[in-house]
Amino acid sequence: MIHPTAIIDSTANLASDVEIGPYAIIGKHVSIGKGTIVGAHAVIGDWTEIGESNQIFPQSSVGAPPQDLKYRGEDCWTRIGNNNMIREFATIHRGTVTGNSETVVGNNNLFMSYSHVAHDCIIGNGVVMANVATLAGHVTIEDNAILGGLVAVHQFTSIGTNAMVGGGTMVSLDILPYTTATSGRRRDTKLRGLNLIGLKRRGFSDEAIGNLKKAYRTLFMANLKLADAVARIEAEITGCPEVDYLLAFIARSERGFSRG
Repeated sequence: MIHPTAIIDSTANLASDVEIGPYAIIGKHVSIGKGTIVGAHAVIGDWTEIGESNQIFPQSSVGAPPQDLKYRGEDCWTRIGNNNMIREFATIHRGTVTGNSETVVGNNNLFMSYSHVAHDCIIGNGVVMANVATLAGHVTIEDNAILGGLVAVHQFTSIGTNAMVGGGTMVSLDILPYTTATSGRRRDTKLRGLNLIGLKRRGFSDEAIGNLKKAYRTLFMANLKLADAVARIEAEITGCPEVDYLLAFIARSERGFSRG
């Protein structure tokens, strides 16, 4: 059902069962997949692809131009997957030609009210961004990460899979997969250990959690240089995909990562 007060550009391509609420605006070159609901007064900007069964709540904005002074109106994209929930006043901006030319959101994510995803961000699957959590440009959030309310993430930073960042944390360095992080007394971000509750809820095996504990202790409690700690982990923990992924994340981190 499309409300008669909605404004839909002639170039938009909507599946037959898409619902568009009162006074919503659908821009140029937008595509929206089946089962998606766009609430009242929501705005879907130009060059936006939205998959199936998404819920886009009233007053939210998806695909608006980036807040980047270098942007000159180039045709850049916002690509949204399936089964996402974008709550009231959440904002997701499209990419820039100086970045990836697209902002990409996967499947089954929850963006709570007033959360913000800036240009050229990459969001995985199963991510939760609580109220007013904010990403600067070029941020990567991996699968099943959780950002608490009022979290702010610096540009070009990565949050690892199954990590949890506590409310009000200012993130300026990468956050390792499977860990928890909060701001310290001086507003610096510190790891607080593994995200044990989250890992157990996700069904990680006792063996995997045990190996991650051992790796974490070696990295942060064995008084070793990083290269030596990584070498010890590689020698002592084999055949564990979770630990292998942790080490791979460390190897590709360009900004460096927060520590305990």
